[in-house]
Amino acid sequence: MALQWLILSYVVAAEVAIAVILTLPYPMLVKKRVVSLVSLILQPAASIVAFAGFQLLDLYWKNEHRLMCSSEVCTATERDRYEKSIYKAQRNVVLCAAGILLYWCIFRICKYNKDLEHLEELEKRCKTE
Repeated sequence: MALQWLILSYVVAAEVAIAVILTLPYPMLVKKRVVSLVSLILQPAASIVAFAGFQLLDLYWKNEHRLMCSSEVCTATERDRYEKSIYKAQRNVVLCAAGILLYWCIFRICKYNKDLEHLEELEKRCKTE
C-alpha cells in the first residue's frame, strides 16, 4: 500500500522542480521552449489530479471506518498505533492536496506565459500596421 504514496511523493517532487524551472528568469527564447515543453507534458500529467482525488476519497473512507481508540480499554501500543495511523493519514492528505495544487499552479503559469506570448504577437502586428 505504500507504493502509491511513494509514486505520489515523486510526482509532487517533480512538480515542484517543474514549477521552480518555470518561474526562474530565462531569456525569452529559452522561456518559450521550456513553456512549450511543459505544456506538452501537462495533458498526460493531468492523471495526477484524478489519482490524488481517488487517494483523498480512500483516505476519507478509511477515516470514517477507522476503529476509534479513545477509551481506557485500549493499551498503550494500540493507542500509539492509532495515533501513528492518524499522522500518516494527515501527511497523505497534505501530499494529495500539494499534488493537485502544484498541477494547477503549473497549468496557470504555462497559460499565463502563452497568453503573454500571444499578446506580444498582437502588439507586434499592431505596430507593423
